[in-house]
Amino acid sequence: MNQGRIIEYIDHGDFIIALCLLDEGTRLHLLTPTNREMNLSPKRAILISSSSINVQSPREELLRKLKKTEEERNRLKEQVRVQELWELVKDDAESYDHAYLAQLCFGEQISDDHLSGLVRALFEDKLYFKMNDDRFLPNSEEKIAKALAQVTQEASKEEKLREGGEWLRGVLDNQAVQEPRCREEITKVLADLALHGEDSPTLRFGKELLQRAGVTDLREARRILVSLGVWSEDENLDLLRFEIRVPFSEEHLRESERICRVEAAPGEREDLRDLRVWTIDGPMTRDFDDALSLRVEEDRVYLGIHIADVSSVIEPDTLLDEEASQRGTSLYLPRHQIPMLPVALSQEALSLKQGCDRPAISLLAVLDRDGNLLESRFVPSLVRVEKQWTYDEVNESFDREPHFWQMRRLSQLLRQKRLDQGALVLSLPEIAVEVTAQGAVALHKVEQDTPSRGIVAEFMIFYNWLAARFCKEHQIPAIYRCQEAPAERLSPEETRYIYYVFKQRRKLSPLSIHTDPKPHSSLGVDMYTTVTSPIRRYYDLLVQRQIKNYLCRGAPLYTREEVEKKRLVLDPLLKSIELLTRKSTRYWIQKYLAQHVGEKFPALVLDVIRNKYRVLLSDVLLIAEVKRENGQNLHEGQEIMVKIRKSDPWEDYLKVDIEKR
Repeated sequence: MNQGRIIEYIDHGDFIIALCLLDEGTRLHLLTPTNREMNLSPKRAILISSSSINVQSPREELLRKLKKTEEERNRLKEQVRVQELWELVKDDAESYDHAYLAQLCFGEQISDDHLSGLVRALFEDKLYFKMNDDRFLPNSEEKIAKALAQVTQEASKEEKLREGGEWLRGVLDNQAVQEPRCREEITKVLADLALHGEDSPTLRFGKELLQRAGVTDLREARRILVSLGVWSEDENLDLLRFEIRVPFSEEHLRESERICRVEAAPGEREDLRDLRVWTIDGPMTRDFDDALSLRVEEDRVYLGIHIADVSSVIEPDTLLDEEASQRGTSLYLPRHQIPMLPVALSQEALSLKQGCDRPAISLLAVLDRDGNLLESRFVPSLVRVEKQWTYDEVNESFDREPHFWQMRRLSQLLRQKRLDQGALVLSLPEIAVEVTAQGAVALHKVEQDTPSRGIVAEFMIFYNWLAARFCKEHQIPAIYRCQEAPAERLSPEETRYIYYVFKQRRKLSPLSIHTDPKPHSSLGVDMYTTVTSPIRRYYDLLVQRQIKNYLCRGAPLYTREEVEKKRLVLDPLLKSIELLTRKSTRYWIQKYLAQHVGEKFPALVLDVIRNKYRVLLSDVLLIAEVKRENGQNLHEGQEIMVKIRKSDPWEDYLKVDIEKR
């Protein structure tokens, strides 16, 4: 019977001492030092004293003895040197009862208090011994080292949470608070939360950090980083999410400068500097990678399309080539221009600049007056651009410059041939974003179907089509862009053009990248590659290398397997960049609309869905969804007016209401 004995057990992680007032077999009725009575299963008892106390004594006396016993056992606990005890027994690889370990600590003569003191010490320590079935097993040195490291790590974590939480709370309250030593780590955690939300690799720590700062919404991490000046208000988070490489390293810059100082050897190039060669680009373009020449003699048209020979400067597997392959393409975003190659090369040494001799890979084609191709050849060349024209300048010069009139005529003939082969014209204006120094956003529609843009687009398609045929004919492994026929061809005459374009685009088959030539339905050609922008696109540089190597050495540089390997790496990267570009444009359009809340915009109904409409804001080419109100009966293609109610670019949220007529 355990009546009158001192019982010790563990409750919520604490070591509890109590006096057994009554033993009922399946349960013990106990009295604790706080004068609380309770029941306990005998199985939960850790220690049961051998001596007993008269439970008939006055309650005050029982409580006094309990408290005195607990004080004595805690005093003895402090005398136990757990690490020294572990050193004595660690090599024996066996477990020990508490009586043996207590004798090692206190000597042969031990009492219930000595036993309790030992067990309490080992229970609190938990580092050097593991308790199992009333016996204690020494932990291995490796396990102890890991545990100590974890303790240190937890202590460090707690310190960071405390300091970081206090700092962020002060920042949110606009108070001057000293920055913690772990500032960089704290901002990194906030950045992970802002970029990845619930998928953040430091989610648990980040949540606790924000909670200590009084914040429960993970989205506030972005606002905090803006307040700290770590990010700007318009920080492009996708550049960080996709780990887009922005600045070039010092090593890359030094290499590009070295290349610029080396004069390119003419080599076996056809000298075309006597041709009148022009570039036609936008007013802000600095990386000129394509130029045109054209002359007409009797019934023959001699067309020259000259592409900067980047392959002659950027050697395979060099430092800059590796960097270009990891970037994949140049990025042109509002407030961000991220070139594939350093500016010293992309805008200077490689760029087809006016008055400068530059190496090129030229397509020299002879056509008749009806635009039929009579002969063509690709040649390594040396060209000199006579003048750099903008699209607007060309559009205003057709009457004064007959070359442009001839280019326009030929481009229209080539375009019609593609249309006859099933090509689709689905161009829409480009939304150009302008951000003022004060942060205001202005949008400009840049029409893509002007005569000058049509000239350039058609001749680039012509070059790429013939490059694809050249690669196939000479069995040169290349990257081909392919597209199967659309699921349905709509009639552009039946509806408004912009509505037709959006509906027809949905019917298109997806674009795909292959190492086997296949038709490109939308362009109306039997095969297609891209090689006209080697300064800006790595795929184009890769194909240019293949053609250049064949022209100069009679064999391509890469095998089919090597090209396919590069495709597998580049394809997902370029898809991510394409998504990033679309989201960036959407962000700035929504920021523009946020400046115009309450204003009306023209819109076009694209889809009528069960309980909503999908509409296109015609001026900004942004799609929004609108709740369908009772009594509304709009139809697809209908022109309406909508009012901007809310636009939040951070959350990609746009709310518009349909204006009643």
